[in-house]
Amino acid sequence: MPLEAVKVAVRVRPFNQREIDRQSKLVIKMDGKMTMIYNPETPNEDPKKFSFDYSYWSHDGFDARGDGTTDPKPGSNYASQRMVFENLGQGVLNNAFEGYNCSLFAYGQTGSGKSYSMIGYGANKGIVPTTCDELFKTMATNDDPNKRYEVMFSMLEIYNEQVRDLLSKDNPKGGLNVRQNPKLGMFYVEGLKKVPVGSYSEIEKRMEQGTQSRTVASTNMNATSSRAHTVVTIIFDQIIKTDNGETKKSSTMNLVDLAGSERADSTGATGDRLKEGANINKSLSALGNVISALADLSMGKKKVMVPYRDSVLTKLLQNALGGNSKTIMIAALSPADINYDETLGTLRYADRAKKIQNKAVINESPLDKLIRELKEENEKLKRAMESGGMVIKQEAGMSSEDLERMRKQMEEEIRAQLMANQAMLEESETTQNWDQKLAAAQKETHSLDKDVSDATRKKNEIYLINLNEDPMLSGVIVHFIKDGETSIGRKDAQPMPDICLNGLSIQKVHAVLTCKKNVVELEPMSGSGPKTKVNGVPLTSKKKLTHKDRLLFGSNHLYVFLNPKNPEKSEDLPDEITWEFAQKEIAQVKGFATATGAGMSKDQLIAQEQVLEILPMVSEVNAISEELNKQKSFDVVLISAAAQENTYGAANNTTVTVKMKNLLNGNTWLWERGKFMNRRYLIQDMYQRFLDGDDLSKVTKEQDPFWEPTEDTLIGSANVFLQSLSYALDFEDKIMFTDYKGQEEGYIVIHVTPCQKDGKALEEDAFVDEPHELLGKPYHFKVTVKNGEVYKQRFSKGIQVKYRVYKDDSFTETKLVKNTLKPEFKHNKVFTFSKITKEHLEFFEGGCITFMVYGTQEDTVPDPKLLKFTTRELRQMDQGSVPTSAAVTRRNTHFALETASDQSHLKTEVLLLQRKYERLAAKERRMQDICKEWDAKPEGEKQYEPFYRAVSAVAHSSGTRLKTRVHLLNQMLKLQRKSNENMNFDRSKTTMIPEEHIMKAEKYLQEKRRQSNAEESQKHSKKSQTDDDLISLFVFGEEEDDLHNEAERNGGVVHYERVKHHHHKDLPLARSQSFVNQGQVQSKNGRVVRSAEGQRKDGSSACVLQ
Repeated sequence: MPLEAVKVAVRVRPFNQREIDRQSKLVIKMDGKMTMIYNPETPNEDPKKFSFDYSYWSHDGFDARGDGTTDPKPGSNYASQRMVFENLGQGVLNNAFEGYNCSLFAYGQTGSGKSYSMIGYGANKGIVPTTCDELFKTMATNDDPNKRYEVMFSMLEIYNEQVRDLLSKDNPKGGLNVRQNPKLGMFYVEGLKKVPVGSYSEIEKRMEQGTQSRTVASTNMNATSSRAHTVVTIIFDQIIKTDNGETKKSSTMNLVDLAGSERADSTGATGDRLKEGANINKSLSALGNVISALADLSMGKKKVMVPYRDSVLTKLLQNALGGNSKTIMIAALSPADINYDETLGTLRYADRAKKIQNKAVINESPLDKLIRELKEENEKLKRAMESGGMVIKQEAGMSSEDLERMRKQMEEEIRAQLMANQAMLEESETTQNWDQKLAAAQKETHSLDKDVSDATRKKNEIYLINLNEDPMLSGVIVHFIKDGETSIGRKDAQPMPDICLNGLSIQKVHAVLTCKKNVVELEPMSGSGPKTKVNGVPLTSKKKLTHKDRLLFGSNHLYVFLNPKNPEKSEDLPDEITWEFAQKEIAQVKGFATATGAGMSKDQLIAQEQVLEILPMVSEVNAISEELNKQKSFDVVLISAAAQENTYGAANNTTVTVKMKNLLNGNTWLWERGKFMNRRYLIQDMYQRFLDGDDLSKVTKEQDPFWEPTEDTLIGSANVFLQSLSYALDFEDKIMFTDYKGQEEGYIVIHVTPCQKDGKALEEDAFVDEPHELLGKPYHFKVTVKNGEVYKQRFSKGIQVKYRVYKDDSFTETKLVKNTLKPEFKHNKVFTFSKITKEHLEFFEGGCITFMVYGTQEDTVPDPKLLKFTTRELRQMDQGSVPTSAAVTRRNTHFALETASDQSHLKTEVLLLQRKYERLAAKERRMQDICKEWDAKPEGEKQYEPFYRAVSAVAHSSGTRLKTRVHLLNQMLKLQRKSNENMNFDRSKTTMIPEEHIMKAEKYLQEKRRQSNAEESQKHSKKSQTDDDLISLFVFGEEEDDLHNEAERNGGVVHYERVKHHHHKDLPLARSQSFVNQGQVQSKNGRVVRSAEGQRKDGSSACVLQ
C-alpha cells in the first residue's frame, strides 16, 4: 500500500469563565483549512498562518439544546462534536472494519479542550465514546452467519515513565513493564488487563472504572491528571469462516489523550542540579523528537534515527507514528491572548506532525496459520530456556557480573514472550473460550454497578462529592453520610473508618461527621485540626456544615458537602462549586488576593494563575516533608518586578517563587517556579519509594531533592531613582531596603553624583536646565555605597551589596563585610556613557538602580534541642513565631505590581523643583526690575514698544546661566568700613557680614597665597584665587544672546558690571566649591554652602554683593 500522511486537525474552544472574567482577546482565526494566530504584543503584524486537513471553529456561533448538546447557528462555521466525529472518528471506524490499525491522539496545553474532543462532557460525547457506540451499532447490523466479532478493551495511564493499568486494582511496584516482541519488533505492556466487551454500555462502565481509578490515584497525590497520558485501546477482531478454515482480520485502535503540552517548556528547571532526575517531561519531549525525526525522513533525509526507545509513550506509539497504522492527530487550541505562546507551540507541533507518512496494511491471516506460528515460536523459546538461555557474545571490558546480568535479562524477556504468546493462543483457539471470557467479564462489569453513584440517592441523601483540578475527574467519587456518626480516616485504623482515605496528612482517625435530623457537624480528631479545612479555614473544633461547604482532608482530598434535605447556602456562592473556586478560597485565607477585573494587567493575571496552581503543590510538599521528617518548610513568595535583578529595558514581571527554609538553622533558598515543580516531582517520586518500602537512608544528600548547598540569600532590595542625573545633579540618601513582603530589613547610604572622568566632583553650576542639553556629550557619574545596617542577627556572618547599572551584563559588587550588622562598604565606582543618547535620558528619567543586599548563609550545626522535635512540630514552632493574625494582617498580596511611593524618588523631585524655582524666581525679579525702571522714567521717556519688547523677551526666555567674577575680599572690606561708620544701622534692612566671617575669608585667601612660592604654584594660586570669586546667575531678556557670546569669547566669564542688574541679593546663587564648608557632611539634595551671614544656604552665593 502507498504511503499515507498523518491527518492533522486543529480545534479552538470557546473562552472559559476565567478568560471571560479577564476580558481576554481572541488571537485565533480560521478560514477553511487555514488557521491564523495573531501576536497580541504586535497587533499590527500579519498573523502566522498554518494549513491542516481540518480547522475546526468551535469558539462561538452555536446554540445549546435542552440536553446540553450544541448545534451551529444558521450561517455559522461552528464545528460540533458530531461533525468532528464524522470527519475523524468515522474514518477510524471504517479503517477498523477494513482491518487497519488506527490511532488518534489529542495534543495541547492543559485546559485547551483535549479531553472534551476525545471524551466529551455530559451529553456532548467525544470521539472515543461515539466511536465505541457506533462500533457496536455497526456490529449489530451484521447478518452474515460466517462472520463474528470480538472486542477487547484496555485503559492505561503513563505517569512519570510508569505504566498503570486503570482497570486493575493491583499494579506492581514501579508500574507494568513494557516489552518488545522480538518477532514483530513492536512494544506491548506486559500484564495489561484486556477486558472482553459485548456492548457500548459495558465499555462505558469500564471507562467510568478507569476514570475513577485515575481520580483516586490523583487524589492520593501520585498521579496528577494533567501530567499523565491516558491510552484507551480497543482490539477489534473479525473472524470469518471460509472453505479453507477461519481467517482473522484484526485492528488495534489506540485513542490517546496526551498530557498538557505547556508543561514541557514552562516548567523547565533551568540550573537545577537535579533536573536530569525528573522523568515528568520525558514522554512529551521524546514524542516531539520522534515527530521531528519522522518528518525529516518523510522529507527525504537519510540516516535519521527515530528515537522510539527514549520513553514509554513513544515505544507504545511506535506503530501509530511511522508504522503500520492510519493515524489522526487533533490539536486543541486555546483562543485567549494570555495563552499565545503555548498555542503557537501547539500549532508548530501539529505542523510538523502532518509531514509524517505511514504505511498501513490490512492485518489479516488464517487462524490455523497464526496458531501454528505461535506454537512453533513457543517451542523455540522453550528450547532456548532449557539450554540455559541464549548464547551471549562476550565483548571487551565485560565482567562476569555483566554477563550474568545480561543472561538474566534475556531469560526474563524470553519468559515474558512465552506468556504473551500463550495468551494469544488462548484467545485464538476456540470460540467457546471467547464466550466464556466474555461471560466472566460481563459478570465483573455488572458488579461495577454497585460502585456507580445512584442519581436517585443524591436527591434524597446527604453526601460528599469530590473536586479535582481536571474537570473530567470531578464528581467521580461520592460518599453518602449515614445517620449517626460517619468516621473518616485511613484503612489501617481499627476499627476501619466508614470513609477510607489514603495519602498525605491523613490520620488513622482523621475526623467524624455526625448527622442528627439532617443536621451534620464535622469534628476533627486529635492532631488533625490543621489538616482539616472548611471553606479554606483550618478546623479547630466541631462545626456545623451547610449546603455546598468545601471540605479539605489532608493535602489532596477536596470535597463539596451537599445536603439536599437542607439546601440553604450562602448567597455569594456560585451555582457550581469548582476546584478553582475552592483553591481561590484557600489562597484568600492565606493572604493572597484573588480578585479579577478589567484593571488587571496580563502580568498580574499570569501571576495569579500561577499562585493558584502552585499553592496546593506547596501544601503537598510540606506534607511530604513532615512525613519523611525532612525538617524543611515551603512557602509561596511573590517577587515584584521592582525587586528583581533584570537589566534596564528587560521585561519585568512579578515572579512566583517558592521559599524553602531549613527549620533547624533558619537558612532559606528561593526556587523559581520551574525548579520547584521539577523538585516537586522528584519529591513525589521519593515519597512513592518510601511507600513502596525502599530504604531512603541510602539516598545521598546530593540526590535528595530536599537538600541544597548553602548560598547567599537576598535580604532585601532598594531602588535609587536617577532623575537628578538628567539635570547633572547629585543625590544622596539613607535608603531603607525591604524584603519581598515589603518589611524593612535595614538601610544603606547611597550617593549618586555626576563627576569628571577621574571621579572628581563637578562644580555646583554644572547642572543643566533641560536634560536634552546633555545629548551627544560624554557623561560620567559615580555610585558610592557608603555604609548600612541590617536588623536581623543571623545575617552578621557576611553582608554584600550587588547592583547593575543600565544594561551591564554583570553585577557590580561591594566587598563582603563579615561579623557585623553595620557594614562599612566604602565602595565607589565611576560609570561612563561615551555619548548621551535619548535612551540614556529615558534611563535617567524613568529608570533606577536596584541595590540587592545579600547575606551569607552557613550550614551551621543546629541546636541539639531542636533535633528532638519532628518536622511537624518545628513547622508549628516556626509559624508560632508569626502573630496568630498573620493570615489577616499579612500584606494582602495582590498579584499586581504595587507602585511603591519611593522616598528617594520624591526627594529627587524636590531637588529638581528647587532648581526650577530658582530660575523662575530670577525671571520674575528681572521682570519686576524692568517694570520699576519703566515707572522711574519721566512720562516723556516712557516708550511702550521697547518696554513690551523687554518684558516679552524675559517672559519667553528660558534663561542662560552665566559666570561672572567679583573681588570678594574688597567687597567684604567695603562692608566692614560701612559697618564701622554706621554702628546703629537697622539690621532688618541692611545686610552685614560679621567680622569673624570677614577675617576668616581674609585669612583663608592669604593662606592660599602663601602656599604658592614657585611660578607654577603662583599661576595656580592666581587662578584659584580668581575662581574663588566666581558666581553663577541667570540672565533673561534681550541681551541674553550678546552676553552668552561674550562669555564664550572670554573663557566662559563675563564682567560683573555687565550682569550686575541681573543679580538680586535675596535670591540664591550657585557658587564655587571654595565656599563649601569642607567640614560639613554634604546634604541629601546638594552641597552645603554657607552664606556671608554664616547661615546654611543650599546652592546660594557665599557673599552679598553691593
